[in-house]
Amino acid sequence: MTTDTARFVADVSTNRHNRAILDRWEDLALPDGWLVAGCLFQTVWNLQAGRPPEADIKDYDLFYFDAEGLSEAAEQRTQARVQAVLDDLGIAVEATNQARVHLWYEAHFGQPYERPLRNAREGIERFLVPATCVGMRPGEVYAPYGLDLLYDGRLGMNPLVPHRALFERKVASYRARWPALQVIAPAA
Repeated sequence: MTTDTARFVADVSTNRHNRAILDRWEDLALPDGWLVAGCLFQTVWNLQAGRPPEADIKDYDLFYFDAEGLSEAAEQRTQARVQAVLDDLGIAVEATNQARVHLWYEAHFGQPYERPLRNAREGIERFLVPATCVGMRPGEVYAPYGLDLLYDGRLGMNPLVPHRALFERKVASYRARWPALQVIAPAA
């Protein structure tokens, strides 16, 4: 484990909900499962801003990949199982099957989704802001664009999802809570 990765694990572990989810990982039984997104990077930004690690984190996202469970009903059954394992934490948890994102993305976000994903990591790679493309599970961190952007608070648009309006709304939401974050121009 690199120093950056060890620091990231230590930081996100200060959030008691992240710790509890990871402690119950085997009970969640998610194929290709990852704890992802806001509960991780927002914990880091909260610590940097001197705020409690759990401050203003609206939900805890779990990605998984189940190519056999492409129906909405199958995803709802997984969500119900996950909720039963984590219900006592009193937090909102969302489990999303990355194998079916291409089926609903355009209707939900108003933008096309180029192709079905092949694994949960590909879903992590496609967050709107590369600094937020992070996932973890016990013993493993996935940060396809590294951790420097996250720790430096630099927000740029992900070239894999060049949806400017969605990006601008997301960045405005982040900067309202963490004003020190900086928007960076896309690489030429």
